[in-house]
Amino acid sequence: MRRVSRIAVAGTATASLALALAACGGTSSDAAKSEGGKEKGLAIAYDVGGKGDQSFNDAAYEGLKQAKSEFGYQVADQEPKDGESDDDKTARLVNLAKAGYNPIVGIGYSYAPAVKEAAAKYPKVTFGIVDDSSVQGKNIADLVFQENEVSYLAGVTAALKTKSDTVGFVGGVDNALINKFQAGFEQGVKDTKKGVKVEVQYLDEDPAKGFASPDLGKAAAEKQIEDGADVVYHAAGLSGQGVIEAAAGAKKLAIGVDSDQYGQKALAKYKDAIITSATKDVAKAIFNLAQSVKDGKPQTGVITGDLKSGEVSLADSNPAFKSDAKLQAALKKAQAGIVDGSIKVDLKPAK
Repeated sequence: MRRVSRIAVAGTATASLALALAACGGTSSDAAKSEGGKEKGLAIAYDVGGKGDQSFNDAAYEGLKQAKSEFGYQVADQEPKDGESDDDKTARLVNLAKAGYNPIVGIGYSYAPAVKEAAAKYPKVTFGIVDDSSVQGKNIADLVFQENEVSYLAGVTAALKTKSDTVGFVGGVDNALINKFQAGFEQGVKDTKKGVKVEVQYLDEDPAKGFASPDLGKAAAEKQIEDGADVVYHAAGLSGQGVIEAAAGAKKLAIGVDSDQYGQKALAKYKDAIITSATKDVAKAIFNLAQSVKDGKPQTGVITGDLKSGEVSLADSNPAFKSDAKLQAALKKAQAGIVDGSIKVDLKPAK
């Protein structure tokens, strides 16, 4: 069984700095060069929470760093503004296109309207969007992942690690994307150990709060732990840092998301509580898009990363996770079933 609740704790969204980029003259077909004659390439625009979230945005930044290193060109990354509109996002992408960057990637589904508009204005520039498959265009790549599949494995882990037979899920915002995490997690728990209760809590309807408020994440996890949860899984971006802090403080277990949070410096003092993380290789997806543009064969359309491709997986940095033979056997079996199709993982939570 599961219980869904919503908290109304007042929280202040983390305000990220907006980096100004001067627009230069010319069209998208002009050769893009920096002042030193260096070619311009990949640019990314962060989602709420910005760089330093130890999760989704930081994974994107790793892809940017790899492209800069391997291609030796100029890159750019820009932070969101607090309370910004779709027009603000569009202006950011348009300015990057005017400045000669290619490809340009919006990190997160909130960039859908902006990517659509900017791509129409600059048909010779390749645009990407992470976590949204609804934006169609000849010069648009939709970089999406099967989060439900890796969340199923997170559910297997929680079911085998719980001693109280109660586990928790904390989502940033109650929408179709985060519902995929919840659905897979609940199904993995249910299929692994009957009778385990899954406490479910979403943080806020506003993404700027839901994904960027560690205080909200901490309060949600503390309530779930108070109600008996001893393993808590989050899909809440920067807010998830609060979830992890709460789990560590109560000597319970947390399951991270997007990046391998066990290895994040900002979370080092909590790492023993992070049994694993449900990762998705945003870095690889972004780098591959940059590579395709560099090679003159830009990726377009829906590009999906899943368990079979290895672009979603559970991190095994924590020795306690890696050395658990029973858990590893169960995960291997579950993953094989998902890959061969004998296990069908839901996209929406069961009612």
